[in-house]
Amino acid sequence: MTARKRLELEPDTVERDLVKLVLTVVELLRQLMERQALRRFDVGDLTEEQEERIGLTLMLLEDRMAELRDRYGLRPEDLNLDLGPLGPLLPRE
Repeated sequence: MTARKRLELEPDTVERDLVKLVLTVVELLRQLMERQALRRFDVGDLTEEQEERIGLTLMLLEDRMAELRDRYGLRPEDLNLDLGPLGPLLPRE
């Protein structure tokens, strides 16, 4: 009789994997917001106050993302999911 394979989950691993998934989604949204902001800057669609507020918000979000990655031992490239034949989820910088 062969031994059954059991899925053994470690609480620390589950938490890290969940954080990794959430941070991946947040990073994708952050990059999309950043690109949209740059387009709006280029078009001149924003007031100076809006430009400052958006810039500050994006910088704070990037800092917070770095803090969370550090807390869970993740590197920026860890958030870039491989989608197989479609390539990576996030553009490589």
